[in-house]
Amino acid sequence: MREQEEEEEEEEEDIFAVEKPTGPSEAPVTSTKPSVETDKTVFHGKQEKDYQGRGWSEPPRDRKPIQETCYVPKRHVHTWKGHTKGVAAIRFFPIHGHLLLSASMDGTVKIWDVYGDKRCMRSYMGHAQAVRDICFSNDGTRFASCSWDKKMKLWDTETGKVLGTYSTGRVPLCVKIHPNENMQHVLLAGTSDNKVVEFDTNTGEQIQQYTEHMGAVNTITFIDDNRRFVTSSDDKTVRVWEYGIPVQIKYIAEPDMHSMPSVAVHPNQKWFVAQSLDNTVVTYSTKDRFRMNRKKTFKGHRNSGYACQVNFSHDGQFVVSGDAEGRCFFWDWKTTRVFRSIKAHDNVCVGCEWHPYETSKVATCGWDGLIKYWD
Repeated sequence: MREQEEEEEEEEEDIFAVEKPTGPSEAPVTSTKPSVETDKTVFHGKQEKDYQGRGWSEPPRDRKPIQETCYVPKRHVHTWKGHTKGVAAIRFFPIHGHLLLSASMDGTVKIWDVYGDKRCMRSYMGHAQAVRDICFSNDGTRFASCSWDKKMKLWDTETGKVLGTYSTGRVPLCVKIHPNENMQHVLLAGTSDNKVVEFDTNTGEQIQQYTEHMGAVNTITFIDDNRRFVTSSDDKTVRVWEYGIPVQIKYIAEPDMHSMPSVAVHPNQKWFVAQSLDNTVVTYSTKDRFRMNRKKTFKGHRNSGYACQVNFSHDGQFVVSGDAEGRCFFWDWKTTRVFRSIKAHDNVCVGCEWHPYETSKVATCGWDGLIKYWD
């Protein structure tokens, strides 16, 4: 018995020796090999390839955008169940929206079918703690996840294989794959030690860090044809950076500003909105002055203390956000008035995403562990 216990202890030491977090002065822990003990994936669909040899994640070829104009949904049409704890974030498959990716506090990431029988297609299990954020690559073949276990992982959507694990020894609070087609190997993350770190996924090395914030970095949002990006933080400031240059070009801080845990860019690229923790959604210009547009402030929901995600409809006509009481609010962009609110969840409604093709459909997720689909 003692020999067995000693062997198990040695095995555990070996496992943890590989993934020991480093201090801020040391080089970041990077591992491009998935650890066999923790990284698992389960396929739940009927078959991984069809009779033509196409993978299950390939977009359907007969689906095309129905119309340009977006409409606010009225009724609940489906509920996806499978997560055992609250769902922190959801993302539709880029362009086609035939799959829906969800990150949960139970430590798993799941992907769901949207058009067909709406089953869970695959579960990705590799994080030891709650998953905080997820981000698809432009073609949807890969996605990045970050978790409270201080790790970021890059996954293959189709096979569920971990392509790389990255860590700085601090908790990554948001993760972003660079939106440019020729920069899909660049991974950015906002961390709890007030930095934005940048990894090259081809080499697994940290290539840049941006270090002006004085609080944990909550969001990274690209603007100006992806030449610049905006970050928001717990230090109640918004900072603008030229990509690749670790010196801020704009610093936005007012005495009446609150922390902004979610940011979204308007489809016309001229404005971005931020979820402010004083129960408002505020608007800023993306041009050189980055001025706040006080006429475009959206009110009516209760989000104080919760990082509810804010979003736009694809035609830019509506702003959408969840709130602390489980409601989902839709505002008219021109008038800033509440167009409609629906009781979406029994607990906090954290995320909401507009479907890219079916312009009247919206998915919401909440701390009740459910993902709901509205039409």
